[in-house]
Amino acid sequence: MGTESVDGMLELAAEAFQARNFELAADIYECQLLGYSDPAVQQELLVRKADALAFDGKLSEAFETYQRASELNRLRPVQLENLLQCLSVLLRRKDRLAGRSDQPPAAEAVTERLGDDSTFACGICFGFLCEPVTLLCGHSFCKKCLEKETTETCCKGSEDILKETGVHEYKVNVVLSNLLSKWFPSQLKAFRLRREGNGLYAERKLEAALEKYNEAIHIAPKDHVLYSNRSKINSSLKRFEDALSDANMACKLKPLWEKGHIRKAQALTALGKPEEALTEYLISVTLNPESKLAKTEAQKLLSDLLQSVRDHMQKKILEDTSLLSSRTRVKGVLSSSTGGSTTLPRSKDYKTYINKSVTQSAISRDASATSIDDPSERQTCCKSKGETEGSASITNRSFFLKRKHSVDKDDTTSEDGTNKRSKPDEQRKVGTTWGSVIADLIDPSDLECSLCMRLFYEPVTAPCGHTFCLKCLERCLDHNPTCPLCKEDLSEYLAQGQYSKTILMEDIICKYFPAELVDRQKLNEEEIAELSNLNKNVPIFVCTMAFPTVPCPLHIFEPCYRLMIRRCMETGTKQFGMCLSDPIKGFTDYGCMLEIRNLESFADGRSVVDTIGRRRFKVVQHSHRDGYNTADIEYLEDIKVNGDAEAELQTLHDLVYDQALVWVNSLKAEQKERIEGHFGPMPEKDSDPQASPNGPSWCWWLLAVLPLEGRAQLPFLALTSLKDRLTGIRRVLLLMARNRSR
Repeated sequence: MGTESVDGMLELAAEAFQARNFELAADIYECQLLGYSDPAVQQELLVRKADALAFDGKLSEAFETYQRASELNRLRPVQLENLLQCLSVLLRRKDRLAGRSDQPPAAEAVTERLGDDSTFACGICFGFLCEPVTLLCGHSFCKKCLEKETTETCCKGSEDILKETGVHEYKVNVVLSNLLSKWFPSQLKAFRLRREGNGLYAERKLEAALEKYNEAIHIAPKDHVLYSNRSKINSSLKRFEDALSDANMACKLKPLWEKGHIRKAQALTALGKPEEALTEYLISVTLNPESKLAKTEAQKLLSDLLQSVRDHMQKKILEDTSLLSSRTRVKGVLSSSTGGSTTLPRSKDYKTYINKSVTQSAISRDASATSIDDPSERQTCCKSKGETEGSASITNRSFFLKRKHSVDKDDTTSEDGTNKRSKPDEQRKVGTTWGSVIADLIDPSDLECSLCMRLFYEPVTAPCGHTFCLKCLERCLDHNPTCPLCKEDLSEYLAQGQYSKTILMEDIICKYFPAELVDRQKLNEEEIAELSNLNKNVPIFVCTMAFPTVPCPLHIFEPCYRLMIRRCMETGTKQFGMCLSDPIKGFTDYGCMLEIRNLESFADGRSVVDTIGRRRFKVVQHSHRDGYNTADIEYLEDIKVNGDAEAELQTLHDLVYDQALVWVNSLKAEQKERIEGHFGPMPEKDSDPQASPNGPSWCWWLLAVLPLEGRAQLPFLALTSLKDRLTGIRRVLLLMARNRSR
């Protein structure tokens, strides 16, 4: 067979593989083996055939082919990348049989891995949130985690933000840091010990580092990160059994945490248990398909294991595809799959082991629904639950509207509303994953906005670490692009135009202050309802003349009008009034409502607003609100006429329209082009001039383009007689025609 023919067949096999016709690809590779005697080429063809068989679901034949390839020469780890991918896909497929989704969204996947109580956990290490940093996306992470692993954040938005700005631009969230220090002092003490231990480990003072971690674990026995790090220290000290024990505990505490399984795999490898180590690496790859370390180490182990296997290969593998169909059965095997390492005899068939590895991996992934089997902990959890129910009334105190006078720390509020003094040993607690929070420490004033002095509503955190209500911060940035507290420049933050709510803060408020949140929401709804009223306290933009149906583009830059436009958008009305200024009253008694059609904002807070005129109104009462003008108004409509008056009106309407058309066509081409570019073309003549309560739209368009001052245009807006308006327009056109003839 010629070289060109051989190359053509290999290309055909590659195309078949890409087209997912794996059976054809495997047959072609098998046929091509006969044409080569070079062991290296034969091995490559065997690996490609094995890959095709593996993707075709024929793992038994695939392992035999991989074995043939390994007999020619030791397989390089990179050659087993496809096999690793198949095993990972198989694991996820079995996971679906257990009733779990294949690829949950990123944020949901993190929540799943964190467990039921993820309120105070970091989205990267899944441990207790220490030195919390809140990004623009609203997610909070440990500062150290962001500095080390910026690519493993829980949302794509976080990654993009960190690439653009860098984590050094963000400071610790002040409110969250103070709250966590107050609620979980022992956990914070354990974190400080952990940081000291890390410093000692970096200096290679391993025994001293181990002592720090022993003390930290004694204080915070449920922190899986501590066990994971101590496992690494024990490995460095060559105490691999202790390292494995710590890794097992980390996996028990947080079964869906990739790093814990990597630590366990490393300890098992050091103990000479490659089969069990491969299982843990498979779990890691399934939890995080982008884990380079887990992939590389798993490929190395596969290479070693294939090299050690010779002739005893079973023909049947993975027959029982319904092995994981029962979640109850899966949970029952949990203790044996994650609680220790079960060593398989070397004489066991390798394919059977791979089947077991995949099964055990899927079982371990299902462990998130099972807690540590510790009777003392179960008793504590039950006690916390009962005490939580008893302390429910404590969180119902309303501190959010105004800052109240402090009360005695020993006083608690009973269900009947009376104050009772509790003894120190009777302090009620609210249970969490990280320990119990004394109910008396749960104070709404800890989550008050420093600007409005109310409970945070839609809290947002600036890069400087200070948190405010969204609306409070926006109003401050309207006047000055600096933090209201620390005066740090927030120009870049303002330019982002992205004010995502601090998710953890909202979760804490919803969970621990539900009554206060309901009251805060009611207050906000009342404010929105008041701002949505288009008859009372209607916002007034004092600037120029506006007419019904006529476009009116605006450039907004003053702080008071930024606030006004923002409120119009938030309420959903998208409307405000436009009036001319008045030296005595502030603004005239007649105006036109404008509706926002499009809003384009700029980095410095300015915006261009595309509006169009709607209804005319008369001002009943002038007033102010938060720096801009408001008014109580009543809307104007043209008075309709019938009979002879209607016929006379129709004749006048047609006559004036023809006069207007003559004037428009007499304009220079440049003038006409500018007018149409700003206001659009002149509207067509209406068949029924009284159809609209504002009269024909062409009248308003003409008034907008006629060279008249605002004071001369204003009387037309106030007229409710279409006949009078048409008569006035006719006089203006006749006057302009006379001036032109001169």
